[in-house]
Amino acid sequence: MHIALLRAVNLGPHNKVGMAGLRELAAGLGLKNPQTLLQSGNLVFDSGRQTPAQLEQLLEKAAATQLAVETDFFVRTAREWREVIDANPFPREATSDPGHLVVMALKAAPTRAAVEALQQAIKGREVVRAQGRHAYFAYPDGIGQSKLTIKVIEKALGTRGTARNWNTVLKLRALTSGTP
Repeated sequence: MHIALLRAVNLGPHNKVGMAGLRELAAGLGLKNPQTLLQSGNLVFDSGRQTPAQLEQLLEKAAATQLAVETDFFVRTAREWREVIDANPFPREATSDPGHLVVMALKAAPTRAAVEALQQAIKGREVVRAQGRHAYFAYPDGIGQSKLTIKVIEKALGTRGTARNWNTVLKLRALTSGTP
């Protein structure tokens, strides 16, 4: 099983993607049992021997040509996704405030120095930690008014990403494993 996260879709008038269309796109590419979660661009599917990087390229090209949507896809295996959950450096927040705990899938792993510089630049009470191609953000005062935006994060870390709150992270795990 694989999880594909689309970046910046259905957030406004641009990059509109219907989830039925996304499932049809995946099925047309030969991806098995495509399922979507929410309207924010979460796709779960079975695939053959293709690597996550190959699947990202395949999905990005197909979305551009068939859906007229230019966006990044971030593909992880079900095993990688379980490892992301197991590596969560904010277990208390995962239980007490999962809507304000965010995991960001990244195209490339940021350097330790970049993560430390981002943490030092934060003006509020937000906290960032990273492991490999994933960053974790705790937003104790909420996300909506925070100055720690995706634009700020991507610039500081030197890579593109897409974020999901902890509730969505767990729902995606359940879709790939059959367990909550």
